[in-house]
Amino acid sequence: MKVFHTVSEVPDGWGPSAVTIGKFDGVHTGHRAVIDRLRTVAAERGLVSTIITFDRNPLEVLAPEKCPPSLVSNAQKLDLLASTGVDATLMVAFDRALAGLEPEEFVHRILVDRLHAAAVLVGSDFRFGARGAGDVALLRRLGEKYGFAVELIDDVRPEHGRRVSSTWIRELLADGDVAHATQLLGAAPTVRGLVVHGAARGRELGFPTANLSPESEGLIPADGVYAGWLTDAGERYPAAISVGNNPTFEGVPHKQVEAYVLDRELDLYDHTVEVAFVERIRGMVAYTGIEPLIAQIAADVEQARRILGVVPATDADERA
Repeated sequence: MKVFHTVSEVPDGWGPSAVTIGKFDGVHTGHRAVIDRLRTVAAERGLVSTIITFDRNPLEVLAPEKCPPSLVSNAQKLDLLASTGVDATLMVAFDRALAGLEPEEFVHRILVDRLHAAAVLVGSDFRFGARGAGDVALLRRLGEKYGFAVELIDDVRPEHGRRVSSTWIRELLADGDVAHATQLLGAAPTVRGLVVHGAARGRELGFPTANLSPESEGLIPADGVYAGWLTDAGERYPAAISVGNNPTFEGVPHKQVEAYVLDRELDLYDHTVEVAFVERIRGMVAYTGIEPLIAQIAADVEQARRILGVVPATDADERA
């Protein structure tokens, strides 16, 4: 997938293209339905499938107090978009200048002059241009003027008529319901970050963990213990994952992500890893002493094995 970070980076003569526009936060199943249709239209008409997205939620500029946290970082979003098979993504900086473009100017400058759009695919709630003045009806009129077709894509509504959205997924992650979030995302929610040195309490307890830097990418789910996977340099390992401030000990920073890799002793310090959350095992609990905590961690590890379908290393050796 080609990536352009400014409109001027799009080469002369690009296209003709089939284009869709949106935040694409999380690249969830609703987004993927649009992208699947985009690729189909592009293939049928011999067009270049192109996504326009933004480097931040527009609310960060327009109404910061209302801006929710992003599900994924820009780097994660580009990786997810590349996995869909789309030809190119234009990730533009959403700033006051872009926000101030009148709807027709936005269409003419970006869709027509640079991308040579022949087809534009949008959802029913699509808005564009200064003050959100542009809607689907205006886009259709501009399409007639500039020579591109507009196709409206239906929302994906898997349950009780509710539309799949980044807002819904954020709600699920806030509740720790990563299994349900996975269904809507089409993949397990994932955090990416650098493994840093911690207090070494996990090692002292017999369960050494990879501690992610607080500057990790991706929205962290609610405090608790989860079954999931840690990926390092393309290798995926089953893990029991702790999220939170570890209430048994004082002075532990909030929203710390620690992953205990099952049956493997790995040196992951200074590695950038991904931690994917498959299912929540329990909430975070304060224990009165070390022995009850160790017993609970051991039980969590066994529960993670069952969820992930992992055979203990000793059992696997006996079966070999």
